[in-house]
Amino acid sequence: MIRRLRDSSLIPVSVVVAFIILIWYAGAVYLNSPVLIDRYERQKTEWNFEKLRQDAWAMERPILPAPHQILKDMNKSILQRKVTSKRSLVYHGWVTISSTLVGFGIGALLGIVLAVGIVYIPTLNRSVMPWIIASQTIPILAIAPMIIVGLGSIGLTGLFPKSIISAYLCFFPVTIGMVKGLRSPDPIHMDLMKTYCASDSHTFFKLRWPSSTPFLFASLKVSIAISLVGAIVGELPAGAQAGLGARLLTGSYYGQTIQIWSALICASILAAILVFLMIAIEKIVLKKMGGRLV
Repeated sequence: MIRRLRDSSLIPVSVVVAFIILIWYAGAVYLNSPVLIDRYERQKTEWNFEKLRQDAWAMERPILPAPHQILKDMNKSILQRKVTSKRSLVYHGWVTISSTLVGFGIGALLGIVLAVGIVYIPTLNRSVMPWIIASQTIPILAIAPMIIVGLGSIGLTGLFPKSIISAYLCFFPVTIGMVKGLRSPDPIHMDLMKTYCASDSHTFFKLRWPSSTPFLFASLKVSIAISLVGAIVGELPAGAQAGLGARLLTGSYYGQTIQIWSALICASILAAILVFLMIAIEKIVLKKMGGRLV
């Protein structure tokens, strides 16, 4: 048992997490102390380091909240409120995750279709590929309001515009990964398929597609996390109605830094869950195909 625990990644991860928390607490004292010291001087309050530390970790609107303040706010927003309440992180998280999954589905499908076209049609490789790469140089914060406003002007509001932003971000890794994967079979295997007089469809489903599966899942794990970022960005110009992006926006309006950090931590947890789900699906698919994770 001790040997298994020593060989696992639990101890290194725990040490890193403990170190981050320690630095976080120290950073909270360092960043919050100027405001507190100024308050002490104006109010002519006697203070020492212990009082400074306690007050820095208990400020109502800190520059950097302490970890326990964020956990307390998350406990109140997740466990102590109804999931249908607009002050619940569960409610806002569900709104964001809905846009994320729809956008991810659209982006992944678009990326796969583009990759197949680029591999099999040389004209698309020369004409479309440069535009796909160039599309990722445009800042998403610049085009997100235009997408929201443009689609809203034709009556498309709510989930769909945010999903389009997610799809815009996540289709690129899938396209690049699938192009690499579909071109990954060895030339000798391609020659063997030609020897068997295999059609393009047989070559695709029997050789190219199985070879591209590891590349596809590697791209999907990146894309699903990026898709969550796209959904949050899409919520920022939407009038702060619902979603983790709206939660971040309202927190910034009213200086609620603890609320902002709670939404950020919630988004990180959601991203981790989505990636782990994709890893689980990858294991199942590779097992069915007779492969294994390296």
